[in-house]
Amino acid sequence: MKARLAFSAVVGLAVIGSVSATAGSHDKGGGSGNGARAGSSASVRHKPGGAGQDSGGSDDSSGAQATEKKKAAVGGDGDYQVGTDIKPGTYRTTGNTDGTCSWERAGGAPGEPDATLAGGRVGGTGYVTVKATDKVFRTDGCADWEAVDPTAPTAKGAPATSMDGDGGMFKVGADIAPGTYRSTGNTDGSCSWERTKDAEHGADSVLAGGHVTGTAVVTLSASDGYFKTDDCGDWKKA
Repeated sequence: MKARLAFSAVVGLAVIGSVSATAGSHDKGGGSGNGARAGSSASVRHKPGGAGQDSGGSDDSSGAQATEKKKAAVGGDGDYQVGTDIKPGTYRTTGNTDGTCSWERAGGAPGEPDATLAGGRVGGTGYVTVKATDKVFRTDGCADWEAVDPTAPTAKGAPATSMDGDGGMFKVGADIAPGTYRSTGNTDGSCSWERTKDAEHGADSVLAGGHVTGTAVVTLSASDGYFKTDDCGDWKKA
Protein backbone atom coordinates (compact mmCIF):
# COMPACT_ATOMS: atom_id res chain seq x y z
CA MET A 1 0.00 0.00 0.00
CA LYS A 2 2.78 2.46 0.87
CA ALA A 3 4.50 1.63 -2.41
CA ARG A 4 1.38 2.47 -4.35
CA LEU A 5 0.98 5.85 -2.57
CA ALA A 6 4.60 6.71 -3.22
CA PHE A 7 4.26 5.89 -6.90
CA SER A 8 1.09 8.06 -7.21
CA ALA A 9 2.83 10.98 -5.55
CA VAL A 10 5.72 10.75 -8.00
CA VAL A 11 3.34 10.72 -11.03
CA GLY A 12 1.39 13.69 -9.65
CA LEU A 13 4.55 15.74 -9.21
CA ALA A 14 5.61 14.93 -12.79
CA VAL A 15 2.25 16.09 -14.22
CA ILE A 16 2.35 19.34 -12.23
CA GLY A 17 5.86 20.01 -13.44
CA SER A 18 4.88 19.46 -17.07
CA VAL A 19 1.90 21.85 -16.81
CA SER A 20 4.06 24.52 -15.17
CA ALA A 21 6.67 24.28 -17.90
CA THR A 22 4.04 24.64 -20.64
CA ALA A 23 2.50 27.69 -18.98
CA GLY A 24 5.91 29.26 -18.62
CA SER A 25 6.69 28.88 -22.31
CA HIS A 26 3.42 30.69 -23.23
CA ASP A 27 4.19 33.51 -20.79
CA LYS A 28 7.60 34.06 -22.35
CA GLY A 29 6.21 34.30 -25.91
CA GLY A 30 3.13 36.45 -25.31
CA GLY A 31 3.87 38.94 -22.56
CA SER A 32 0.79 39.34 -20.38
CA GLY A 33 -1.61 36.49 -19.88
CA ASN A 34 -2.58 34.93 -23.24
CA GLY A 35 0.73 35.13 -25.06
CA ALA A 36 0.95 33.57 -28.54
CA ARG A 37 -2.78 32.84 -28.74
CA ALA A 38 -3.68 36.53 -28.45
CA GLY A 39 -1.15 37.47 -31.12
CA SER A 40 -2.49 34.86 -33.56
CA SER A 41 -6.09 35.99 -33.09
CA ALA A 42 -5.19 39.62 -33.75
CA SER A 43 -3.39 38.76 -37.00
CA VAL A 44 -6.52 37.04 -38.30
CA ARG A 45 -8.99 39.71 -37.22
CA HIS A 46 -7.13 42.66 -38.62
CA LYS A 47 -6.57 41.62 -42.21
CA PRO A 48 -6.56 44.45 -44.78
CA GLY A 49 -10.09 45.34 -45.85
CA GLY A 50 -11.72 43.66 -42.85
CA ALA A 51 -10.98 45.74 -39.78
CA GLY A 52 -12.41 44.16 -36.69
CA GLN A 53 -13.70 41.06 -38.58
CA ASP A 54 -12.16 37.62 -38.66
CA SER A 55 -11.74 35.56 -41.83
CA GLY A 56 -14.85 33.53 -41.10
CA GLY A 57 -18.21 34.90 -40.03
CA SER A 58 -19.47 38.08 -41.66
CA ASP A 59 -16.83 38.29 -44.43
CA ASP A 60 -17.83 34.89 -45.84
CA SER A 61 -21.50 35.73 -45.35
CA SER A 62 -21.27 39.00 -47.32
CA GLY A 63 -19.36 37.23 -50.07
CA ALA A 64 -22.06 34.58 -50.31
CA GLN A 65 -24.74 37.27 -50.49
CA ALA A 66 -22.90 39.04 -53.33
CA THR A 67 -22.62 35.75 -55.24
CA GLU A 68 -26.32 35.08 -54.71
CA LYS A 69 -27.24 38.50 -56.16
CA LYS A 70 -25.20 37.77 -59.30
CA LYS A 71 -27.01 34.51 -60.01
CA ALA A 72 -29.22 34.52 -63.07
CA ALA A 73 -32.93 34.96 -62.46
CA VAL A 74 -33.66 32.81 -65.52
CA GLY A 75 -30.89 30.49 -66.64
CA GLY A 76 -32.03 27.97 -69.24
CA ASP A 77 -34.70 27.28 -71.80
CA GLY A 78 -38.29 26.62 -70.82
CA ASP A 79 -41.50 28.05 -69.39
CA TYR A 80 -41.30 29.97 -66.11
CA GLN A 81 -44.44 30.60 -64.09
CA VAL A 82 -44.68 34.25 -63.07
CA GLY A 83 -44.93 34.69 -59.31
CA THR A 84 -43.57 31.19 -58.63
CA ASP A 85 -40.52 30.56 -60.83
CA ILE A 86 -39.86 34.19 -61.73
CA LYS A 87 -40.83 37.46 -60.07
CA PRO A 88 -42.45 40.32 -61.98
CA GLY A 89 -39.85 42.89 -63.03
CA THR A 90 -37.44 43.89 -65.78
CA TYR A 91 -34.85 41.42 -67.05
CA ARG A 92 -31.83 41.70 -69.35
CA THR A 93 -29.96 39.15 -71.47
CA THR A 94 -26.65 39.94 -73.17
CA GLY A 95 -24.20 38.31 -75.59
CA ASN A 96 -26.78 36.69 -77.87
CA THR A 97 -25.73 36.08 -81.48
CA ASP A 98 -27.49 35.41 -84.79
CA GLY A 99 -30.97 36.07 -83.42
CA THR A 100 -31.22 32.56 -81.96
CA CYS A 101 -32.61 33.90 -78.66
CA SER A 102 -36.41 34.08 -78.57
CA TRP A 103 -38.77 34.94 -75.72
CA GLU A 104 -42.47 35.30 -74.99
CA ARG A 105 -44.72 36.80 -72.34
CA ALA A 106 -47.87 34.70 -72.09
CA GLY A 107 -51.23 35.13 -70.40
CA GLY A 108 -51.86 31.39 -70.28
CA ALA A 109 -50.47 27.93 -70.92
CA PRO A 110 -49.07 26.97 -74.35
CA GLY A 111 -51.86 26.24 -76.83
CA GLU A 112 -54.44 28.44 -75.16
CA PRO A 113 -56.13 30.97 -77.49
CA ASP A 114 -54.53 34.43 -77.42
CA ALA A 115 -52.01 33.27 -74.81
CA THR A 116 -49.15 35.33 -76.29
CA LEU A 117 -48.99 38.90 -74.94
CA ALA A 118 -45.64 39.86 -76.48
CA GLY A 119 -42.56 38.19 -77.88
CA GLY A 120 -39.51 38.61 -80.02
CA ARG A 121 -36.01 37.59 -81.03
CA VAL A 122 -32.82 39.04 -79.60
CA GLY A 123 -29.46 39.71 -81.19
CA GLY A 124 -26.97 41.17 -78.72
CA THR A 125 -28.78 42.63 -75.70
CA GLY A 126 -32.46 42.38 -74.87
CA TYR A 127 -34.69 43.78 -72.13
CA VAL A 128 -38.13 42.47 -71.17
CA THR A 129 -40.49 43.64 -68.42
CA VAL A 130 -42.56 40.78 -67.00
CA LYS A 131 -45.81 42.05 -65.48
CA ALA A 132 -47.54 40.71 -62.39
CA THR A 133 -50.58 39.89 -64.53
CA ASP A 134 -48.51 37.66 -66.87
CA LYS A 135 -48.82 33.92 -66.36
CA VAL A 136 -45.74 32.53 -68.09
CA PHE A 137 -42.37 33.79 -69.34
CA ARG A 138 -40.95 31.57 -72.07
CA THR A 139 -37.32 31.68 -73.25
CA ASP A 140 -35.41 29.64 -75.82
CA GLY A 141 -31.78 29.81 -76.94
CA CYS A 142 -31.01 32.90 -74.85
CA ALA A 143 -28.10 33.74 -72.59
CA ASP A 144 -29.07 33.99 -68.92
CA TRP A 145 -31.63 36.64 -67.97
CA GLU A 146 -30.69 38.84 -64.99
CA ALA A 147 -33.00 41.10 -63.01
CA VAL A 148 -32.29 44.83 -63.39
CA ASP A 149 -33.76 47.97 -61.85
CA PRO A 150 -35.09 50.12 -64.71
CA THR A 151 -35.06 53.21 -62.48
CA ALA A 152 -31.47 52.76 -61.27
CA PRO A 153 -28.78 55.24 -62.38
CA THR A 154 -25.82 54.14 -64.46
CA ALA A 155 -23.72 51.70 -62.45
CA LYS A 156 -20.38 52.07 -64.25
CA GLY A 157 -19.32 55.45 -65.58
CA ALA A 158 -21.24 57.71 -67.94
CA PRO A 159 -23.65 56.40 -70.61
CA ALA A 160 -22.04 55.72 -73.99
CA THR A 161 -22.28 58.12 -76.94
CA SER A 162 -22.02 55.43 -79.62
CA MET A 163 -23.49 51.97 -80.03
CA ASP A 164 -23.33 48.84 -82.14
CA GLY A 165 -25.93 49.14 -84.89
CA ASP A 166 -26.72 45.44 -84.51
CA GLY A 167 -26.44 45.45 -80.73
CA GLY A 168 -30.09 44.96 -79.87
CA MET A 169 -31.65 47.07 -77.13
CA PHE A 170 -30.09 49.89 -75.10
CA LYS A 171 -31.50 51.63 -72.02
CA VAL A 172 -31.55 55.39 -72.57
CA GLY A 173 -29.77 57.25 -69.77
CA ALA A 174 -27.94 54.13 -68.60
CA ASP A 175 -26.49 52.24 -71.58
CA ILE A 176 -26.70 55.16 -74.00
CA ALA A 177 -26.88 58.93 -73.44
CA PRO A 178 -29.83 60.98 -74.76
CA GLY A 179 -29.08 63.01 -77.88
CA THR A 180 -29.09 62.87 -81.68
CA TYR A 181 -27.42 59.86 -83.31
CA ARG A 182 -26.43 59.12 -86.90
CA SER A 183 -25.99 55.76 -88.64
CA THR A 184 -24.55 55.65 -92.18
CA GLY A 185 -23.97 53.16 -94.98
CA ASN A 186 -27.21 51.23 -94.57
CA THR A 187 -28.35 49.33 -97.66
CA ASP A 188 -31.63 47.88 -98.94
CA GLY A 189 -33.69 49.06 -95.98
CA SER A 190 -32.29 46.31 -93.76
CA CYS A 191 -31.56 48.73 -90.88
CA SER A 192 -34.48 48.96 -88.44
CA TRP A 193 -34.79 50.98 -85.24
CA GLU A 194 -37.32 51.82 -82.51
CA ARG A 195 -37.64 54.26 -79.66
CA THR A 196 -39.75 52.72 -76.88
CA LYS A 197 -41.13 54.02 -73.61
CA ASP A 198 -40.73 50.69 -71.78
CA ALA A 199 -39.61 47.08 -72.17
CA GLU A 200 -43.06 45.50 -72.21
CA HIS A 201 -42.95 45.21 -76.01
CA GLY A 202 -46.66 45.90 -76.30
CA ALA A 203 -48.40 47.76 -79.11
CA ASP A 204 -48.38 50.97 -77.07
CA SER A 205 -44.71 50.66 -76.07
CA VAL A 206 -43.36 52.05 -79.37
CA LEU A 207 -42.79 55.82 -79.60
CA ALA A 208 -41.28 55.84 -83.11
CA GLY A 209 -39.46 53.54 -85.51
CA GLY A 210 -38.49 52.88 -89.09
CA HIS A 211 -36.47 51.05 -91.75
CA VAL A 212 -33.52 52.87 -93.27
CA THR A 213 -31.54 52.89 -96.50
CA GLY A 214 -28.47 55.11 -96.50
CA THR A 215 -28.14 57.48 -93.54
CA ALA A 216 -30.40 57.45 -90.48
CA VAL A 217 -30.73 60.22 -87.91
CA VAL A 218 -32.60 59.62 -84.63
CA THR A 219 -32.98 61.84 -81.57
CA LEU A 220 -33.27 60.01 -78.25
CA SER A 221 -35.09 61.97 -75.55
CA ALA A 222 -34.19 61.72 -71.86
CA SER A 223 -37.78 60.55 -71.31
CA ASP A 224 -37.37 57.60 -73.71
CA GLY A 225 -37.07 54.20 -72.12
CA TYR A 226 -35.09 52.17 -74.65
CA PHE A 227 -33.63 52.27 -78.16
CA LYS A 228 -33.70 49.15 -80.34
CA THR A 229 -31.43 48.75 -83.36
CA ASP A 230 -31.05 45.83 -85.76
CA ASP A 231 -28.75 45.37 -88.77
CA CYS A 232 -27.76 49.06 -88.87
CA GLY A 233 -24.41 50.76 -89.24
CA ASP A 234 -22.95 51.85 -85.91
CA TRP A 235 -24.69 54.82 -84.30
CA LYS A 236 -22.62 57.84 -83.22
CA LYS A 237 -23.77 60.91 -81.35
CA ALA A 238 -23.81 63.97 -83.62
